[in-house]
Amino acid sequence: MSKTDTDSTEKPALLGRVLFGSGLVALAVRNLTNLDGRVAYADAKGVPEAETLVPAGSGLLLGGGLGISVWKAPKLSASAVAAFLIGVTPLMHDFWAVDEEERGGELTSFLQNITLLGAALAFFGRAREE
Repeated sequence: MSKTDTDSTEKPALLGRVLFGSGLVALAVRNLTNLDGRVAYADAKGVPEAETLVPAGSGLLLGGGLGISVWKAPKLSASAVAAFLIGVTPLMHDFWAVDEEERGGELTSFLQNITLLGAALAFFGRAREE
C-alpha cells in the first residue's frame, strides 16, 4: 500500500474516526451523567465493584473515543475501547441468561458491542500500520 492508502488524514478515514470516536464519547458521557443508574444496573447484573468499575470503564470509553477521534495514541486509544467492550459485553448483555422477554434487547446490545469491538480492532490495526 502507498502512504496515501494508509494516511489517517484521508477524508473517509478522518470521517470514520470522528464518527466512531464521537459516538463512543457520547456513550461515555451518557454513562457518566447517569452514573447512579448505570451502577445500579451493573449491580443488578452481578458486576463486582460496580461503583468503581462503571466509572473506570466509562473513562476507558471516553479516553479511547477522544484518542481515536483526534488520532492521538491511537493504539492505546483503540485498546482502551476494546478492553471496555471485552469486559462489559458478556457481563451486561448476557442474552443467553435472561428470560425470553429480555432476550431480544440483550442480544441486540450484545451484537452492537461486538460490532463496535470489530471497529476498535480495525482502528488498532490501522494504527499499527503507521
